[in-house]
Amino acid sequence: MTVAIGIGFTTRASEASLAAALGARLAHGKADLVATAADKAGHPARVAAARELGLAIVPVPEEAMQAMAPHLVTCSFRSVAARGIGSVAEAAALAAAGGGARLDGPRIVSDDGLATTAIARRDP
Repeated sequence: MTVAIGIGFTTRASEASLAAALGARLAHGKADLVATAADKAGHPARVAAARELGLAIVPVPEEAMQAMAPHLVTCSFRSVAARGIGSVAEAAALAAAGGGARLDGPRIVSDDGLATTAIARRDP
């Protein structure tokens, strides 16, 4: 089974903010990787948070996230305005987990409101 945590975040998010958002997801079980929009994969806070948690970073191209749009649970107006999809976290998680992946549920917004996370799983 592949377990992917997708994360969407504002550029104002700090390393502590992203680590807390990812850590809250990991409290419910192990993950194999963290995925986000390719243009944000190198964000210093994102890289540091994933490294701190020992998770591989998977950059997801915009086209791959767009392809996941019909499978998303959440429709954030902010995300639609910025990216044309309802949830970066959900789309990135599904795309990175691979074909046949399913979401565990809708995205979760971090306590500080600066990040969202979603989990997708794919059975072998």
